[in-house]
Formats: sequence, structure tokens, C-alpha cells
Amino acid sequence: MDTHEHAHEHPGGHTHIHHNTRAVKNRLARIAGHLRAVENMVDEGRDCSEILIQLAAVRAAVNGVCRLILTDHIDHCIVDAAARGDHAAIEDLHRAIDMLVK
Repeated sequence: MDTHEHAHEHPGGHTHIHHNTRAVKNRLARIAGHLRAVENMVDEGRDCSEILIQLAAVRAAVNGVCRLILTDHIDHCIVDAAARGDHAAIEDLHRAIDMLVK
């Protein structure tokens, strides 16, 4: 697990530290590179099945980043929000999850 921490402020003025910022950024950079490689495959006229397999890999990697961010958010922001009785933060999480699982 990455120990690089990043703090951010929530709309209520409270700040939380996220412990996986570097891991998230590294994964996003790899995903962006992988997506560029898929774009090159399209430009080269590669087999559609190969392209679809690579897109599935990109989607799985994006889902992994979502899980990492979601876990960190729950472990820090939501635990703190629940302790403070901050229902707005929990409602925001519900909206985010709804968007993720569409």
C-alpha cells in the first residue's frame, strides 16, 4: 500500500487525508498509456476482438482505481462524517456509487 498522503477539504470545511494518492496517480498514468495503445491498435486496423479484449483490460483497471478511491474514501471521509453525523457526505457517497454502477 502506498504511504503518500494527500489532504483535501470537503464542502463542510473539514479536511481528510487520503493515503493512496500516489498509487491512484500511477494507476491512472498506466491506464492512460494503455488507452493510447488501444487507440494505436484502432489506427493500425487491428482485429476487433483484440481491441475489445484490451478495452476490457482498461475497464478492469479503471474499476480497480474506483475501488481504491472508494475504499480510501469510506475508511477516512465517511467514517469521520458518520462520527460527526454528517448526512450530506453520506448522501454524496450514495450518489457517487449510483453513478459508478450505472
